[in-house]
Amino acid sequence: MSDTFRGYDVFFQEDVGFCFSDTGESTVNTWDHRPCGHCGRHNTDDGHDGCLGTLPGPVINACCGHGNPLDAYIQYADGSRIGGADAITAMYALGRLTNDHGG
Repeated sequence: MSDTFRGYDVFFQEDVGFCFSDTGESTVNTWDHRPCGHCGRHNTDDGHDGCLGTLPGPVINACCGHGNPLDAYIQYADGSRIGGADAITAMYALGRLTNDHGG
């Protein structure tokens, strides 16, 4: 079984933590400099997933799942949250995802 993070295979290394399998670099130190491992888009200047940009409305946090729809979520300011296929559906409805994300 392989672990993934933001669309990349990762492995655990003692005294370092999780590292990207393709580079061996620590995820802690380099994750925000890498594009989505699924669609290849870099984060926006505001730090949002390049796949999504800034979601409208009372969204405070979201993730496209980076190729794994089960990891997708949207968290709202009122504390509610949707995940998985429901989040992917909402992202498509907002016009934020393209067919390269599945769903």
